[in-house]
Amino acid sequence: MTHRISRRARVLAASLGAGVIVPFAAAAAPATAATAPQVSCTSNKAGLATKLQKDITTALKGRAGTVAVGLYDRTTKTTCTLRSSTAYDSASVVKATVLATLLWDAKKHNRYLTSREQTLATAMITKSDNNATSTLWKQLGVTKVKGFLAAAGMTQTKPGANNYWGLTQITVRDEQKLLALLTAKNSVLSDNSRAYELKLMGKVISSQRWGTPAGAPSSVAVHVKNGWLSRATHGWRVHSVGTFNGAGHDYMITVLTQDNSTMQYGVNTIQAVAKVIHKDLVPAPSATSSKTSASVQRYVPTSNPQEAIPAVPSVG
Repeated sequence: MTHRISRRARVLAASLGAGVIVPFAAAAAPATAATAPQVSCTSNKAGLATKLQKDITTALKGRAGTVAVGLYDRTTKTTCTLRSSTAYDSASVVKATVLATLLWDAKKHNRYLTSREQTLATAMITKSDNNATSTLWKQLGVTKVKGFLAAAGMTQTKPGANNYWGLTQITVRDEQKLLALLTAKNSVLSDNSRAYELKLMGKVISSQRWGTPAGAPSSVAVHVKNGWLSRATHGWRVHSVGTFNGAGHDYMITVLTQDNSTMQYGVNTIQAVAKVIHKDLVPAPSATSSKTSASVQRYVPTSNPQEAIPAVPSVG
């Protein structure tokens, strides 16, 4: 399908700088409200699936927007899903896939990342730097990105065209597959590659440590990548993916949202879901414990969000 962008929109896009400019017309299709999908959970631990299903549903009650959720805990074989195959514009969450592609390609050629690639990767993941992402995206090319997606079994992920990596279409199912690859031995990514990417995801700058880590107990190691983007259709997309290991658990959470009125509204929705998941999986000794309070406060959202993708050009 071809989208026409007016001359005025193209001029405005060019004036916004060298970052990734996104056209207004290629938004992900919204989920059909009539289907009203419900949270579905399973677990090997008695009572846990029912509790999670109830608590996640309660956390989302009354929230506007279209929300997709994925949870998997290896320890208790617990899975929760909501809209697992609904497609969303990726925004900066795709940067985790870009780095995984780079590492996968380097492994294929039996080489280490160059110092230049390491500098770009560090900026891309820890600071969500867009210029670094664009450089690596162009270096790899869509063919290699598709190659990694095929190897990873991420068949629902569609790379953004014309270097618009922020418009890559992602789903909860595929993001959970990526997180699973990063957190367990596999034939796609080497152990060193997995450790490297998780290390960077564990060093995200403080202003971007919101989202799925909210409410994580201090006994759990946190690795996160977030993204947010406002567009003319479906409002704010706000996403967060994270892996958590410790306290006898090894779990990963993906929450994708769109149709948010503001970036903060989306953050609040994601964190409401994350907090009940952490609480149910790793219960605190008491509701008033200082450890719990401290862990929640480690991930206070920034009051001045600055997604690297520039504002969408207005309709011409």
